[in-house]
Amino acid sequence: LYSLNQNSQDFDISAVSATQYPYIQLKLSAQDTVHATPYQLKYWRLNYLPVPEGALAPNIFLSGKDSVELGEQIQFGIAFKNISLTSFDSLKISLKIVDKNNVTHIIPYPKAKPLISGDTIKIVYNIDSKDYPGLNTINLDVNPLNDQPEQYHFNNFLFKTFYVKVDQTNPLLDVTFDNVHILNEDIVSAKPHILIKLKDEAKFLLLNDTSVLKVQLRYPDGSLHPYYFNNDTLRFTPATSSADNTASVEFNPVFANQINPQGDEYTLIVTGSDKSGNASGTIQYQVTFKIITKAMISNMLNYPNPFTTSTAFVFTITGSDVPQNIKIQILTITGKVVREITKDELGPLHVGRNITEFKWDGTDMYNQRLANGVYLYHVVTNLNGKSLDKYHSQSDNTDQYFNKGYGKMFLMK
Repeated sequence: LYSLNQNSQDFDISAVSATQYPYIQLKLSAQDTVHATPYQLKYWRLNYLPVPEGALAPNIFLSGKDSVELGEQIQFGIAFKNISLTSFDSLKISLKIVDKNNVTHIIPYPKAKPLISGDTIKIVYNIDSKDYPGLNTINLDVNPLNDQPEQYHFNNFLFKTFYVKVDQTNPLLDVTFDNVHILNEDIVSAKPHILIKLKDEAKFLLLNDTSVLKVQLRYPDGSLHPYYFNNDTLRFTPATSSADNTASVEFNPVFANQINPQGDEYTLIVTGSDKSGNASGTIQYQVTFKIITKAMISNMLNYPNPFTTSTAFVFTITGSDVPQNIKIQILTITGKVVREITKDELGPLHVGRNITEFKWDGTDMYNQRLANGVYLYHVVTNLNGKSLDKYHSQSDNTDQYFNKGYGKMFLMK
């Protein structure tokens, strides 16, 4: 109950809580005990200071995937609109991510611009999913705790879940020596070009730093030698595209001072893992290889022998480099040369065990089919102007098939 008179016709009712009393009614009782003529009401005037009202507006702008792969960037975004006639001051924004372990990550987010009537802001944040494997929840609150007065708050916040698929697939490791996959205890070049490739199926966790690969060599004396990256011996090339997430290492060691004439044995040890920590295998990759620094060539055998349609050539080269010239002469038993096979025809060769891509089909230099029977063949080599010495392994008993460097092959239909 408030008393008003001619000298005091205004009264402040701001102390009354509009929240507690949302439907206030005003009632006037007028009386005049002196003149018996009470006031007559001409109008009520209620003055107030309005507060703004805003709401999230996904119909205007909304972005964010529900499920992504580990490492994929997520752009979460939503619009907020001032739907009242009153302006907002700079808006405070609360953004949090609750991860699969129910740990809350508070994301610092700057205040938004002042928002006039009918204006809209976009709240956008890029999430790096590699930090959030599993199921997560985004908690967004605009004008939290009524940082500035507002009519309603229920339409200012949201909860949105997103799932990040965990990478549990092992990467693939591939190792070649001079472009060849070797077997254990194979002979390789004393200056090999070893290419190590690590490939992962994850499209967004690129293998782009040296931590994913470790390279070591075990020497003949049993000592273990680690190698470090980005020098002439060990060079790392990172993956650059999600279309082919493959990192590679070029390993170019130089071996010298051979101790054992049958070959010094070294062991290459490679450990690989992807950005999720998945190893390339349950055990380290290991392969043992032999180094013979002297340039030699073994007896060259043809396989199969006898043959009907075609035969390839099998032999071993030692040292550091393939001879500049290798030529196979095929002769009749009377000594007439009917065919010469050049190094270019034989196809790619390497230090170590070779089986030629080239297969001789029993034709002469004019591409005419030779008659059935026995033919001789002889190998001529040249490296830096000198022919190569003969290489004999401990188990090599092939000399019995050669007479003064000439071997026999049998062509039959």
